[in-house]
Amino acid sequence: MPDPLVVAPNLKRRLSGVTATVVRLIPVQARMIAIRATGPGLPPEVPHIPLWRAALMPRDRWRVWHARRNTEMALGLILRRVLRRRYRLLFTSAAQRRHTGFTKWLIRQQDALVATSDKAASYLDRPATVVMHGVDTAVFQPPADRAALRRDLGLDTDAVLIGCFGRVRAQKGVDLLVRAGLRLLPDRPRAQIVFTGRITPDNRAFADGLLAEIAAAGLQDRIRFLGELPWDQVVRHYQALDLFAAPARWEGFGLTPLEAMACGVPTVAARVGAYETLIRDGVTGSLVAPDDLDALTGALRHWLDNDAARIAAGQAARAHVAANHAIEGEARALVALYNDLLARP
Repeated sequence: MPDPLVVAPNLKRRLSGVTATVVRLIPVQARMIAIRATGPGLPPEVPHIPLWRAALMPRDRWRVWHARRNTEMALGLILRRVLRRRYRLLFTSAAQRRHTGFTKWLIRQQDALVATSDKAASYLDRPATVVMHGVDTAVFQPPADRAALRRDLGLDTDAVLIGCFGRVRAQKGVDLLVRAGLRLLPDRPRAQIVFTGRITPDNRAFADGLLAEIAAAGLQDRIRFLGELPWDQVVRHYQALDLFAAPARWEGFGLTPLEAMACGVPTVAARVGAYETLIRDGVTGSLVAPDDLDALTGALRHWLDNDAARIAAGQAARAHVAANHAIEGEARALVALYNDLLARP
């Protein structure tokens, strides 16, 4: 395998939004430029090299180190300044908040910056190129047979199934969706909610409290936490849904609505992160105010009670993502930045 021109570190073993971005994006970019990921826990289908090899890359030419976390920015600096590797440093920021002093210092050391939205760019003290995330519409697509898929996954084939995927914590508004479900499900016997995602020890009490509320309402068979699933199973669960909910209280970018919509699933989301840019309110789903249980409940009620509108919105959602948010566009924009950095004297 020849040495890559671009190295994309992923210094986190467990699945996260950043890891998911690397896993999806690198195989697409690898068709356009010599790029490899590096770091622990990467699946075999992602082109990658050992971290030691990335650290000892020949000094025969400039390469790009594309970081997405503070730790990765810091490692890039060590590789360039201590080990004297010839890396141009690129950082992608999705955060929509003021950065700490250390993060600001790391950002100042970068050769170029990418922001995943205009709002994220506004929190950087330097110019950044805005490149929004995309999704692989060949992976995230409607299922050929949803009923058969649900049977295979052990899900009710007759349910109107709402999903919410990601780590179980207050930031994601999991409690809001549970309480909306407690209001809506008693009068809608077909409706069910499934959550996927890890419950970390610091969020165990939060999750246990919600499970107690669900049990007290007698809805433990219709509001379920499935835990952390392998990536291919997450995709299949998207495909099994009728409706997706992303009621986060705050978000960096927030890729889950795009993934759901690419599978033909309309989405109800809070107006945080990039959701207002991704979702066409009333067409591909609904947007509601953050931390507003009444608004969330009303939007879910609308889509639960109107099968024809929900199906039409799912079809519109798939078409919208395919036309505007396919991963190939993100990959091409980043490769253009890589080539610019590589061409600098």
